[in-house]
Amino acid sequence: MLPSILPLALLLGAACANQLLLPRDLPPAVAANASTYTDCANAEWPPSEVGAELVPQAPDDELKEMLDAVSAANIETIIKKLVSFGTRHSMSNQTDPVRGIGAARDWIASEMRKHANASEGRMTVSVPGYVQGVASRILFPTKISNVLATIKGSSDPSRVYVVTGHYDTRVSDVLDYTSDAPGANDDGSGVALVMELARILASKSPKATIILGAVAGEEQNLYGSTFLAQTLKNSSTNVEAMLNADTVGSSTGSRGQRDPFTIRVFAQGPPLTESSTTSSTRLTIGGENDSPARELARFSNEVAANDATGMNIAIIYRLDRFLRGGDHSPFLAQGYAAVRYTEPNENYDHQHQDIRIENGTQYGDLVDYVDFEYNARVGKVVLATLWSIANAPGQPRNVTVDTTTLSNDSTLKWIRSSGEDVKGYEVVWRATTAPLWDRVLDVGLTGKATLPVSKDNVIFGVRAVGTNGYKSPAVIPFPG
Repeated sequence: MLPSILPLALLLGAACANQLLLPRDLPPAVAANASTYTDCANAEWPPSEVGAELVPQAPDDELKEMLDAVSAANIETIIKKLVSFGTRHSMSNQTDPVRGIGAARDWIASEMRKHANASEGRMTVSVPGYVQGVASRILFPTKISNVLATIKGSSDPSRVYVVTGHYDTRVSDVLDYTSDAPGANDDGSGVALVMELARILASKSPKATIILGAVAGEEQNLYGSTFLAQTLKNSSTNVEAMLNADTVGSSTGSRGQRDPFTIRVFAQGPPLTESSTTSSTRLTIGGENDSPARELARFSNEVAANDATGMNIAIIYRLDRFLRGGDHSPFLAQGYAAVRYTEPNENYDHQHQDIRIENGTQYGDLVDYVDFEYNARVGKVVLATLWSIANAPGQPRNVTVDTTTLSNDSTLKWIRSSGEDVKGYEVVWRATTAPLWDRVLDVGLTGKATLPVSKDNVIFGVRAVGTNGYKSPAVIPFPG
């Protein structure tokens, strides 16, 4: 029995902390006042008398129509065509019209140009590349070419969003550039997704610029995406987000487990490009879980995990799978926010394998093991994320929290946009242990807001709201 001298608040606190019910035989003096306390099972902490529960952004009619247009049949056709080139190894033949990475590159570019031709000038296609000299996983000088479809933004073209899949493939020996390497899932599924998005977006006019890329050299050492990220950085391009779709075509894992309605999104923690001062401050304020990449992942969850996509999003708090990498990594290395989408249950019998049968088990990245309907649903997730972020206002800049005085109120400041497409701003917050934003307050078209919520108890964020209803990813405040 608990001692009767303990205060009721302490009893309630202990019960809430341990998710226990209070003892039935409370001392009479304590029990008489118990009704004045909130039932801990329903208590909200940190308590808040302002704001409202955050409701995920629902797709508008235009976005719903675009999501409905994502075709599993189209994705199947694209993947089968990619597989038909035999191998797409980065060092495979680049001049043969029917076999090798060159034939695949030329076909992807021709398909992208068909979409561009129907875009009334909104979309342009380019095939930038360079010759990679002998290096890690490169036996001889090799042309690395990316195929890029660019849709220039209608009102904010200097703000850029990138989506990629890689069209190169491999087998068990990463240097084997002659054997058949179908690459149906890794990463025919991602390239098919990018090409299907190009078809749908060719007739649209996003506010910001979108680059849809099929990149090469991923299996060798991320050469194509590194070239793209460096090119964008060298030209001072304002890439606000990069989405990488890699191995997104199968919902069945190596043990036969199936999860056809979940996609993982890998999101790195504190940026490695931050200065030591900024990194130290981030740790001091508990912002290590609120890197730009993780805010991007939260944004994707908010706008793309819904009935319109039919998908759940599992945010993974790490750069990538253990000891592995993807085409988002070079973008992170340049200081850009970037995440990777990958199926939840990988089957390594059908990834980086020679085509063969051993002890009754089929090996190889064959088209037979791609779930085209699942691949299409992942396409909807990427499309919903891309369209929502490209049509929202840019993220708030210079977001700070006032730390000049001790106070239980919190004053946040940011640079108010002069753009006509910004309707106002919202402050969002959550408990420090919560994974997603769960409270929101509309503060209007301003650059400052004071809330009766202690900055010591929550994580704050500020996001811009467009006149079209689209909302930017949140940005956490640093001490001002």
